[in-house]
Amino acid sequence: MSDPATVTQLLNAAQSGDRSAMDRLFPLVYDELHSRARKQRAMGDGLATMNTTAIVHEAYLKLADQKGVNFENRAHFFAVAAKAMRHVFLDYAKHKSRQKRGGSVAHVDIDDVPVAASTIDMDHEEADRVMALDLALERLAKDNPRMANVVECRFFGGMTVEDTANALGTSPATVKRDWNTARALLFRSIKSQDDK
Repeated sequence: MSDPATVTQLLNAAQSGDRSAMDRLFPLVYDELHSRARKQRAMGDGLATMNTTAIVHEAYLKLADQKGVNFENRAHFFAVAAKAMRHVFLDYAKHKSRQKRGGSVAHVDIDDVPVAASTIDMDHEEADRVMALDLALERLAKDNPRMANVVECRFFGGMTVEDTANALGTSPATVKRDWNTARALLFRSIKSQDDK
């Protein structure tokens, strides 16, 4: 596990305009991000075929490109990383869905394609599940943003209950309660989408 004090110092340096701080941060948090992405894939019914390294690299690119985000501490950084991983999955799921439906075929310059995108492996059924989960999570976020954040941290970020509580500024008991309730609500929401 990365040293929280060092990670926080580098995050503060990055926020103060030190662009090299993010470059120094990545090696420190890489193993932890990789471990969390691997756990998340294992939890994600059928997502185990995806390339963990590609997920981490894509998420890190999204994190490094963040402007105006003030990372409060290590826990907050990993919560934002969880959101970035969610978007990596969603972007790829949308791409797969367009392919499945014969989507718009357009000429794309090879230099515009992210390197990791070609190494993430997700079949059409998995892509549909990720998109259904994202839609259900968006609905949940409208009614209960904290619960949606708990899901992002726990599911997409592979964060522990304690890390999630620290990142969201709440108690572990609240995280456990939100996690259990959110899973039931998401299941019902996805089920209702499938029934249509």
